[in-house]
Amino acid sequence: MTGAPALAPCLRTVRAVVLDTDGVILDSAGVHAAAWKGAFDACLSAAGIRAPFDAVDDYRRYVDGRSREDGAVAFLNARGLDLPFGDPGDGPGTATVRAVMARKEQLFTRRLREHGVDVWPGTVRLLHALTARRVPCAAVSASRHAWDLLTSAGVLGLLRTVVDGNEAHRLGLPGKPDPALFLEAARRLGFPARDTAVVEDALAGVEAGRRGGFGLVIGVDRTAGPTSAAELRGHGADVVVADPGELLTEEGGRGSAKGTSARETSVTGTSAKEASAKETSADRTSANRRSG
Repeated sequence: MTGAPALAPCLRTVRAVVLDTDGVILDSAGVHAAAWKGAFDACLSAAGIRAPFDAVDDYRRYVDGRSREDGAVAFLNARGLDLPFGDPGDGPGTATVRAVMARKEQLFTRRLREHGVDVWPGTVRLLHALTARRVPCAAVSASRHAWDLLTSAGVLGLLRTVVDGNEAHRLGLPGKPDPALFLEAARRLGFPARDTAVVEDALAGVEAGRRGGFGLVIGVDRTAGPTSAAELRGHGADVVVADPGELLTEEGGRGSAKGTSARETSVTGTSAKEASAKETSADRTSANRRSG
């Protein structure tokens, strides 16, 4: 059909796609970052450290894409704190790593109850286009909330499988930048990594895609910072987009995605927030459902 969305050239030879959840499918990375800031800043204050957690730079560098345990330890160590790991029953607090994690969980679930979380409309359009072409898709996440959030957001039907934090714990899979989560998702989709694309916004996730030998690694630059796109490429991204919706073009090749091969393609464009602001009210109602 004339003008119907087509896949960008870099995706046309891909047989399966694995997408990160927080920041790629769901607009939830900011909720995670804010919850971590509340938990970390209380811990830093208790230790007399005056360098607070930066919800953009520190989240991106130490926490984003990693398991809760790995992210908490990485950030606290970076600030010179070597807390005892603690016990599974530790309540929200500042004395142990598990207590800090419990505080983050408390803040995160409170925010979800009060405000919910949105899906990214561009990603939903891409998922529909891939589904129409019978390209199976999977979601991965270090979070143990991913399955419930994807279900509530109404996008689970566009995914063949989900490998979340609960599955990682059950299977003993290490967190990103180890590629285990992505490789397990590709295995469930029935395709080798070389025939599968990874779509990721976290530096650790992009690195995991590259380590796993995936045929195409797409970095999603939601922050649009002065060095963020270069950092994604430096960690292994073949393609960098501001929003996955940019991976769709009009029939006939027109669109924002340009290039002749995965490694030669570089995509730039408006930010996801700018793009989603142009959605009609009807489109946002259907594609941007609250997860409650």
